[in-house]
Amino acid sequence: MARIAGVNIPTEKQISISLTYIFGIGRTKAKEICGKTGIPEDKRVKDLTDDEVLKVRELIDSQYHVEGELRRQVAMDIKRLMDLGCYRGLRHRKGLPVRGQRTHTNARTRKGPAKPIAGKKKAV
Repeated sequence: MARIAGVNIPTEKQISISLTYIFGIGRTKAKEICGKTGIPEDKRVKDLTDDEVLKVRELIDSQYHVEGELRRQVAMDIKRLMDLGCYRGLRHRKGLPVRGQRTHTNARTRKGPAKPIAGKKKAV
């Protein structure tokens, strides 16, 4: 099993798909990495040589922000917004949707499970 950027990537899948298991690398960046290293996108990870794995690992370490570094950067960006007290920061602080979605109904992902309101019963 190949280990790149601290993540065990699946060996049975194509390299362009396996690289997407790394936080911060999607399909486009994975194809870009394959192009820069000269590895065919449809090659399976188990068929890669140690030299090719090393090329991919060095390229990702030198040119891309991935995994822990990227997570830390995103967390710091959110913390900065919250410290500024801007609208987006306040929405993050309250645990509400940040990008203008409605909250009258829906938004359960951000707000959590629905809480019943005491004393409100159906009229018989």
